[in-house]
Amino acid sequence: MNDTRPNRDPARENEVVMIRHAQSLWNRQNRFTGWADPPLTESGIAEARNAGQRLRRAGFRFDRAYSSRLERAWHTLDLVLEAAEQADLTRDRDWRLNERHYGALQGRDKAKMAQHVGEAQVNRWRRGYADLPPALAAADPRHPAFDPRHADVPADRLPPGRENLAMTRDRVLGFWTERALPRIARGERLLVSAHGNSLRALIMALDGMTVTEVERFEIPTAMPIVYRFDRSGRPLGWRYLPAEETLTDAA
Repeated sequence: MNDTRPNRDPARENEVVMIRHAQSLWNRQNRFTGWADPPLTESGIAEARNAGQRLRRAGFRFDRAYSSRLERAWHTLDLVLEAAEQADLTRDRDWRLNERHYGALQGRDKAKMAQHVGEAQVNRWRRGYADLPPALAAADPRHPAFDPRHADVPADRLPPGRENLAMTRDRVLGFWTERALPRIARGERLLVSAHGNSLRALIMALDGMTVTEVERFEIPTAMPIVYRFDRSGRPLGWRYLPAEETLTDAA
């Protein structure tokens, strides 16, 4: 959605910043990641700090922050807040912000998989809205049912060993409806650190994207997305916050 930036009434609008985690080790190695937990690279750590510095220079202040329960997202959030000089901000980790679960593909090299099954199939697994990856067996130790990070989540709410983007969208919207919208209605400003697919799914819903549009939509790592809402939570438009932008009118 193009944001025309009309005259802004602070009493009637709010801004939420969303950010895809910075570069992880498996991003650099071109692996399917999903719910696996590789750390940030040194380049990723620098990316996250740079994003926080941009938010600080732009004058953004937050009331609450959220991340997924995966290390690359919460570590990105910690680094962003430290660089933004808001390290004491209350933050929560919500599993519904986790990356799409890539099932048995997790850890597999994308280029090698393309040699095995073809680039078109790999692209459908990566970008397709309804396409499902191969599932993890129910007894596989990597299955979400055995993940101690999510022991508090009812088993029937966890992914059944794999997800497509449509399933990811359902759980992310559960987070948005239950946790984000009430705070937006109170005028709170939120920072959300998540993943390429969980944010694609959320923005698809907020922006009214078609399946074709979301399948072509890519989100850069550690690039803050500034999303405007009215006080009822209705989306008004979004923009990236690139390094070179001078943000004299930011929130």
